Amino acid sequence: MPVKIYNTLSRKKEELQPIEPGHVRLYVCGITSYDYCHIGHARSALAFDMIVRYLRYLGNKVTYIRNFTDIDDKIITRANEQNTTTEELANRFIDEFYVDMDKLGVDRPTMEPKATEHIQEMIDLITELIEKDMAYPAGGDVYYSVNSFANYGKLSGRNLEDMQAGARISVNENKTNPMDFVLWKASKPGEPSWNSPWGPGRPGWHIECSAMSRKYLGSTFDIHGGGQDLIFPHHENELAQSEGANNKPYVKMWIHHGFVTIRDEKMSKSLGNFLTIRDILDHYHPEVLRFFIFSTHYRNPLDFSEAAMQDSMTGLKRLYECLAAVDALEDNCQDKVDSIAGAKDIKKIESLEENFQKAMNNDFNTAQAQGSIFETVKTMNKILRTLPDAPSSEDHKLLQTAAATIKKLAGIMGILQVPAAVYLAVGKAEMLAKTDISEAEILACIEERNQARIDKNWAKSDEIRNNLLEKGIELNDGPKGTGWSVKRS
Repeated sequence: MPVKIYNTLSRKKEELQPIEPGHVRLYVCGITSYDYCHIGHARSALAFDMIVRYLRYLGNKVTYIRNFTDIDDKIITRANEQNTTTEELANRFIDEFYVDMDKLGVDRPTMEPKATEHIQEMIDLITELIEKDMAYPAGGDVYYSVNSFANYGKLSGRNLEDMQAGARISVNENKTNPMDFVLWKASKPGEPSWNSPWGPGRPGWHIECSAMSRKYLGSTFDIHGGGQDLIFPHHENELAQSEGANNKPYVKMWIHHGFVTIRDEKMSKSLGNFLTIRDILDHYHPEVLRFFIFSTHYRNPLDFSEAAMQDSMTGLKRLYECLAAVDALEDNCQDKVDSIAGAKDIKKIESLEENFQKAMNNDFNTAQAQGSIFETVKTMNKILRTLPDAPSSEDHKLLQTAAATIKKLAGIMGILQVPAAVYLAVGKAEMLAKTDISEAEILACIEERNQARIDKNWAKSDEIRNNLLEKGIELNDGPKGTGWSVKRS
């Protein structure tokens, strides 16, 4: 089954066909390192982490480059506010970025180049564009001439004439056209600068990715990724300057993930709905955030809410409970015992990997992939409920194999990677800490209730259940005894 990806450039799904068969080259725009990362950064990092994991699962070699923008206007402004250097500020927040990514379990890319370490590559690229009359120096700055690139606007679907007509009159008299964008900025007093043929200055934002991707992935590579907010102008400008310099296609496929919203509004600091990754991880396990993010297709908007996170926590717990039940099966299975699982159940379980791949090959549809796992768990739970104390060897092997497959596939999304009993125990303890009753007291009440039921004192049994429920504890009677859980508020 081929992998089909929605290509922003063509506006349709296309089959992934790497330039070098079996080797996917991927570049993703990373953070501008001046502040702590928010949930939008988490979505970007996790989306491409998932894509890389899946492509490798299929047997591909993946060279994954994600850059750091460690010099730009925001970094300079923030460094001045904090009375520090741009280098210190940028490196500090790169370190904090790694703290967040490590907590989320994000795999490190193949390479993570910094803009300031590739100034010469940017100067070389700008020089090529000037030599081709696609860029021009003006007052210490250098600008890209959008009129020199016939296909400007093809990625975003914008028409250059319409953009020019709608553009405000440029306050920069150095520009030939108000739509021209800066490749090199002349330095201002007190700003970091590097020497160049056009005088001291620093690179514009767009040129850095063109220079670094060319250095590490070549003039043409397979996939370029980022958020939808980068399509214009950043990626549009990248494409124009790269194809202008190299005289060949820049990227075969463009992948863009959707926005994160809060109460249907795009998350932003100005609206006061800004949530950092560490804000969220103070209240939820990292896998809950991963589960939540992958419950929606990466191209769709993702609306963050406490209710959605609670639902994700419940869904993840349900999966872990099934895995824990399989782990708890004793090895006292018997070859002579008849199998509980019927042919239909076996077929459902054994088709999991095929169904999972079918979903993921359709533009990395993690929501459908999660659904295939839940369908399998539903069948497994049906078998588990009716297993005798000494299950058949066939059922035992079927369930263990299914659990192993689930953990392997879920690992592509970075979930179900904690030992099930550990995850459930920690979650239970955290929930119990929010109540005013201890586990020992709960177990004592269950024992008292069990005796009341033996004595057929149903009134006493109901009273104990109701008293626990008032304290937030739900009892669950099953064939193997009474369990308990903390009631979700």
